[in-house]
Amino acid sequence: MNIAESLTGTATRQPANIALRLDDVSVSYADLDRGSGMAAAALRERGVAAGDRVGIMLPNVPQFAIWYYAALRLGAIVVPMNPLLKSREIAYYLSDAGASVLVAWHETLDAAEAGARNDRVPVLAVHPRYGTGSEAAGSVVTSVEDRANDDTAVILYTSGTTGEPKGAELTHGNLGSNVAVTTQTLLALSPDDVVFGGLPLFHVFGQTCGLNSIVSVGATLTLMPRFDAARALEILARDRVTVMEGVPTMYVGMLNQLGNSDADLPHLRVCLSGGSPFPIHVMARLERALDCPILEGYGLSETSPAASFNHPGQLRSPGSVGVAVRDVQLRIDAEPGEVGEILVHGPNVMKGYWRRPLETAAALVDGWLHTGDLGRIDEAGNLFVVDRTKDMIIRSGYNVYPREIEEVLYEHPAVAEAAVIGIPHPELGEEVGAAVTMRPGQVATEDDLREFVRERVAAYKYPRHIWVLEALPKGPTGKILKREIRRDVSDEGRISRTNPRESHD
Repeated sequence: MNIAESLTGTATRQPANIALRLDDVSVSYADLDRGSGMAAAALRERGVAAGDRVGIMLPNVPQFAIWYYAALRLGAIVVPMNPLLKSREIAYYLSDAGASVLVAWHETLDAAEAGARNDRVPVLAVHPRYGTGSEAAGSVVTSVEDRANDDTAVILYTSGTTGEPKGAELTHGNLGSNVAVTTQTLLALSPDDVVFGGLPLFHVFGQTCGLNSIVSVGATLTLMPRFDAARALEILARDRVTVMEGVPTMYVGMLNQLGNSDADLPHLRVCLSGGSPFPIHVMARLERALDCPILEGYGLSETSPAASFNHPGQLRSPGSVGVAVRDVQLRIDAEPGEVGEILVHGPNVMKGYWRRPLETAAALVDGWLHTGDLGRIDEAGNLFVVDRTKDMIIRSGYNVYPREIEEVLYEHPAVAEAAVIGIPHPELGEEVGAAVTMRPGQVATEDDLREFVRERVAAYKYPRHIWVLEALPKGPTGKILKREIRRDVSDEGRISRTNPRESHD
């Protein structure tokens, strides 16, 4: 099974259906199939063969899908990369993966060529003027290289919050199993559906639940290269989007914009959320505003990504990320009902970390992935994610779970976003700190917020340090980067900036 077969199959059955839309540009399945065949020929002319690694550093534009399926149909392995990476980061990814070629967006060509220089990796520049790629003359690869389910399809590099980024090897079988769960169990996708494509395609959520899922059924993905909440609402209305996929910060931004928007969204039937915990009170407000259910789930790059989800039509338990998806098992490394590390087993679990046998052996034990996340499972099988193991705060010997404190902060009517972290303390070990942003037109002082939380949690839990910022630092999917906040906190508990630094990982 080669995941690229879903494109050739859909192009045969539904050639005129629109696969991708980017504002005024529409790409049919016939165009996407032919464009990827021509791109595959260009790769083959440069010596790319089955098993070779192809770096793809493109934003959310139709060309991403063209080159993605081009590499896959040759049996090559795709290495998706954030187009905002700097040359040093690019050099690391290419060297670690042993890439044969890098496909880069024209706007980032300088950084791409600088990063590729040491390993002499050829760089193919992609320009908008080439459209779908089918306008250019040249040969076309019409075949799809046969691949086994256990053959690696994609190497996705983790964010590297601890040490260097590691490449998670996702196989054709891993991706295929998760696409089937997304299209059949979670979304019941059909060719009539239009899915919002604001999640980065170089990230596993947007790639599996967005691109690969719509291609497998012949639906449409309407692309957004860089997320903006107001613009997203316009796209949802303009393109009659039926399925929204995003992370909590995207939804929070949309909620804050809804009062200023004329968007009419009667076609929106379901929303998926993942990547980080969705504050319960914010979700409730947004569901009322959109008149649409939001299904929250849990997963990682290493699980392709969906491991658990709240399923449509089933009773949801507030704060839960649902039950294990089809064919997947979840386990907690603790006594029943207690908090422990979340373990995942199933056809979606990665093959291993690329060329890192020691890290693979530590993460995969008897087929179970040790996620590094803390959670608990109730009697009905609902998973509750408590926090990352590394994010847990130990204050004076007591465990403080940042998510619990964040949930309280989100109850405050002025708070738009919140991130709770531990900061070193000479006597207590760690102290609790919280960075927050305000909702438009709302004001709250640090003392107000501190007192609000203190009245609602045990005395050892409430944040002694609170910082009101203009924005919180985020990664490419919109996930709040707590490590960036930690870097800006002084030994005295003061924060050195009010604006977030840009992050590319």
